[in-house]
Amino acid sequence: MLNAANALSSESRCTLEVITSSRALAELGPVWDRLVEQSGLTHPFVTHDWMRTWWECFGGDAELCIVLVRADGEPIAIAPFMRTTERLYGRQVRCLRFLANDPTPRCDFIVGARPDDAYAAIWKFLMSESALWDIVMLRELPAGSRTLKELPVRAKQGGVLWGRWHSDDSPFIPMVSGWDRYMESLPTKHRSNLRNRFKRLSALGRIELETISAEPDLADALEEGFSLEAAAWKGRVGSAIRCQPQEHRFYTLLAERAAARGWLRLHFLKVDDRRVAFAYCLAYEKRMYLLKPGFDPAYAVYSPGNLLCHLFLQDAFASGFAAYDFLGGDDHWKRQWSTQTLPHYWLFLFADRPWSRLAHYAKFELFPVLQESSLYVRLRNRLFAPVTGIRVSRDRSRTPSSGSVRNPIQPERPNE
Repeated sequence: MLNAANALSSESRCTLEVITSSRALAELGPVWDRLVEQSGLTHPFVTHDWMRTWWECFGGDAELCIVLVRADGEPIAIAPFMRTTERLYGRQVRCLRFLANDPTPRCDFIVGARPDDAYAAIWKFLMSESALWDIVMLRELPAGSRTLKELPVRAKQGGVLWGRWHSDDSPFIPMVSGWDRYMESLPTKHRSNLRNRFKRLSALGRIELETISAEPDLADALEEGFSLEAAAWKGRVGSAIRCQPQEHRFYTLLAERAAARGWLRLHFLKVDDRRVAFAYCLAYEKRMYLLKPGFDPAYAVYSPGNLLCHLFLQDAFASGFAAYDFLGGDDHWKRQWSTQTLPHYWLFLFADRPWSRLAHYAKFELFPVLQESSLYVRLRNRLFAPVTGIRVSRDRSRTPSSGSVRNPIQPERPNE
């Protein structure tokens, strides 16, 4: 751990330590876990196990820059940063960003006690380091995160250009009622389809839910799950876990560590002894999170993914879970199970330099206008819809506001 600053102010008496080595990150585990517990965060995507696994698998050539904030000597916050050089709008730029990428469904600062002091310290760190970055990129902040309020306010006060980009709306099920009442709330057609497909599939054999959460069956079950995840279009286009060595290592190592913590749930839909659908889940703080689903396309007519969803939701209700989070985008199949969603945002800060100002203009003023054009929509549909099955359309019900914008085209990524 390297001391990056002495007291930031006589009032807050905060100090910073910047962790730049993998060894120091591994040693930070007990402090990190304690802060996560104090923060009240109820998802596992900023836990030490998740972050350490992510860094080991995806860190690559990036420079670790974990900021630990102390107040009067006691840890009060962690900012999980890294430094990268990335190509953005045709130019190499220096980014300070979360330890996060596409497999990361949610991220944030970890703030325990004294949040006012913690955010003040993190902001002062960002400003003191502004000569070393062109853009700060904080991805997948959930709606309700204090970070989405604190940083824009401080940016406005300091004259720093910023922008907010709306990414995924993730469906979730609050499990506040019993299973029967929840099922009654679902669309009649959806329930009818489930009954019909259960009946048709049961003609092929005995249907059951299988859950693997620990050794000795973990390794084989995980590989079979990865095979199911790759069996449909993801395997054809090369986006499946098995097609990406770094992702394969990440989800394998994560499964081992999550199993040791009692978080892992690998769900399978079985017909007799054949596994026909798969869901890679984490159970954390009485909430279930779906990371990766998959199914055997030979059984597609039976909608095995939905049948598996029915079975593990029923089990989650019976086990006393507080919520089930589908994560990712607002896909149609998820909407059949819930109409409630949690929005996520990317937050950007731009250095006071000519190119950074130009990037801010392009991202938050020029491109949103271009993306509403019918030509842009037609072009994206022609290129992407045949592969993903997703068609996009113009959304004129949302207009840019000062400092923030809703990107109307899905599944656009802000660094494209």
